[in-house]
Amino acid sequence: MIPTLDFGRTGHTSTRIIFGAAALSDVTQEEADRTLELVRRHGITHIDTAASYGAAEERLGPFIEQHRDDYFLASKTGDRTREDAYASIRRSLERMRTDHLDLIQLHNLVDEDERQTALGAGGALEACVQARDEGLVKHIGITGHGVTVAAQHLKSLQVFDFDSVLLPYNFPMTRNQAYIDDWEALYDYCQQHRIAVQTIKAITKAPWQDDKDHFAATWYEPLQDQQAIDTAVSWVLGRPGIFLNTVGDIHILPKVLDAAERFTARPDDDAMSDLERVWGMEPLFV
Repeated sequence: MIPTLDFGRTGHTSTRIIFGAAALSDVTQEEADRTLELVRRHGITHIDTAASYGAAEERLGPFIEQHRDDYFLASKTGDRTREDAYASIRRSLERMRTDHLDLIQLHNLVDEDERQTALGAGGALEACVQARDEGLVKHIGITGHGVTVAAQHLKSLQVFDFDSVLLPYNFPMTRNQAYIDDWEALYDYCQQHRIAVQTIKAITKAPWQDDKDHFAATWYEPLQDQQAIDTAVSWVLGRPGIFLNTVGDIHILPKVLDAAERFTARPDDDAMSDLERVWGMEPLFV
């Protein structure tokens, strides 16, 4: 059984594995329906998507309409102004056939100029707060990529008391001492303030090489071997108090869910170093 955890202070108990609906960006409705039934069979209680994930919100619509009360539903807006972000939230609700989101997130809020715009007067944060006041969303979070994201999230948390954060976390990124120091500082802050910490890129192998066959829908090369995925997933889940957002490919997703079902303990650093050496894992962000 996949373990569960309070999603910060939201009052929802989520599975520590969150279904990342980026995997539905470019699939048929039939493929999406099969994938969502798999998610349901594994007992996942939390779905995360974004307005910019291709057709993902539309693909989720029929399932959400039928099972809305069973899921904590999160989406994201990449817009930076109040007017555009509010329109994005309304579109997400229409696409997913629901009257509210449990969580709206400011998507990839890392660039400093964009951060200032989104959090300033007339920015996207105002749209999120308005939507929350109107009952269209319940909670507000931030997400991001790159090596500066943890530090930027900490800065954003000094401006607004976000309910959740999302950022990369895997073993190869611990080789970047500056990043992991920032990550630990953010983690400590979030634990103290009961802010949910979502992690991404758990099973990243490396950036795609130019001569590599793109066998998956992800924008990075993922691990494929089940044992490697088991080890990478267990390393993330072995850190208390965090969530793992799944891979953006419907064909690799079952391996991630299986790994989570069999999770028992965190591998030690020697096992992770072997994983790096044997499978060629390297940091996605440098």
